[in-house]
Amino acid sequence: MDHNESGRRLSYPIPGESALEPPAEWAHLRQRCPVARVTLPSGDEASLLTRYEDVRAVLADPRFTRRLTAPGAARISANESGGVFNSSMSSSIPEGGEGHQRWRRMLGKWFTAKRMAALRPEIEAMADRLIDDMVAQGQPADLKAALGFPLPVLVICDLLGVPDSDRDKFSHWSDSMLNLTRYSQAEIDTAQAEFDAYMTAHVAAMRENPGDDLISTLITDTDSAGQHLPDAALVATGRGLLVAGHETTANMIGKMVAMLLADRRRWEQLVADRSLVRPAVEEVLRFDANAGFGIPRYISEEVEVGDVRVAAGTTVVCNMAAANRDESAFADAGRMDLTRSPNPHLAFGAGAHSCLGQALARTELQAVLDVLLRRLPSLELAVPADELRPVEGLIVGGLRAVPVRW
Repeated sequence: MDHNESGRRLSYPIPGESALEPPAEWAHLRQRCPVARVTLPSGDEASLLTRYEDVRAVLADPRFTRRLTAPGAARISANESGGVFNSSMSSSIPEGGEGHQRWRRMLGKWFTAKRMAALRPEIEAMADRLIDDMVAQGQPADLKAALGFPLPVLVICDLLGVPDSDRDKFSHWSDSMLNLTRYSQAEIDTAQAEFDAYMTAHVAAMRENPGDDLISTLITDTDSAGQHLPDAALVATGRGLLVAGHETTANMIGKMVAMLLADRRRWEQLVADRSLVRPAVEEVLRFDANAGFGIPRYISEEVEVGDVRVAAGTTVVCNMAAANRDESAFADAGRMDLTRSPNPHLAFGAGAHSCLGQALARTELQAVLDVLLRRLPSLELAVPADELRPVEGLIVGGLRAVPVRW
């Protein structure tokens, strides 16, 4: 089934109307063609899912796997080796089943809401220091560069026990793993080799001289079967957490502030009532139209999605941002409502593979927003919202810069 009457195949990702607005095609696809054939940046074909119920069902269905290296699975980008969806991380950590769940349980002990809440004062203190620096340098400032990017890196470096002075390296290595069209294969291979060597040396150093960080704990911990994580899995875990833990949240901090300032009545509502910070963060996550590629899944048997048969050997792409704008799941889905509750959005995925670090991401977003509202209640965008420009060429969505004044 094609997405429109002319039979033209849609290229994916679909550019938005502007950096903060969803593509008009999303609504059309949800209504007319919820399983749409699309062409990926690699030139391969996949099926795009845009309805809430379909996306949630597929993400929770173990038949849809992360085996994106399977014969016949669609390549996401033309440079596939070392990408975040099929790197050494996906081969050294079990992709599914009990092995994957054991790995998640070992990490999950670190990422509980309770443990993340205990980190909150430290995260707020980091945000305060970064805002001090931003204010000292004068206005206008780029909130993404001054606060959005450094804060999550500082937090994840602390968690992993790596020096935050290496954060520019991590940024480059992360970008290369999140590549769609930005880097050549040679650049990706070099970055991945450097990243692997760095993390291998870090794991070895933690074995020699353990600290109270996550990697040191994982070295000594055993899973429910009494097994230690092998070094390759420790290296892959460190890499995965650095990528997931800084890039997505760094971008989300910038987008969150931009969305709240794009219609300044939203910001003023929060200044007047800071108890809305928690539901506001959930609504920002739901409302984010610039969330990036989505989650690809591979299916080895024919399955029905909604009322459409999806053939064996097909790669599907779950677009959570499109699903989060589905009117059948959210009343008045196209409007940002900072008091929305409940808010069962899919920004962190669903099912057994939902985002492991979501408690950390929520804690960081709530802490940053709270500190900004307290410190800079007069904050505003320094450019019109429609002049904000999206990040391009990477799997993650984001804004290139978020110019603000106060």
